[in-house]
Amino acid sequence: MAVIVQYIVVRNGEQKMTFTSKKEADAYDKLLDISDRMYTFLESSKLKMSADQLEELAFFIAENRDAAIGLLRGGKPGKKSLIESKTATEEKKASGSGRKTAKSRKTAAVAKVA
Repeated sequence: MAVIVQYIVVRNGEQKMTFTSKKEADAYDKLLDISDRMYTFLESSKLKMSADQLEELAFFIAENRDAAIGLLRGGKPGKKSLIESKTATEEKKASGSGRKTAKSRKTAAVAKVA
């Protein structure tokens, strides 16, 4: 009998991703935390975007945080990392991996109030 250790990232009672190493699971959890904070930041702006668009943008910025930090510091964009990230994001969408974190939290908070 084989023993398989899996690390599952769970947000608001919903399983997001499963990993075979704790390091990968922690990194993805950190990505979701950054995405949540970025969503809140973008939501407080005057941008006229749907919740889904804000969520996609927040997740994209979180995935590419190193490039975004470099841009904010006046550096030049690294096109290669953005293209690779876009491809990875599209693959995650196709595989059906959920990442609705900020929106899920907002919904959960509304449900608690009601």
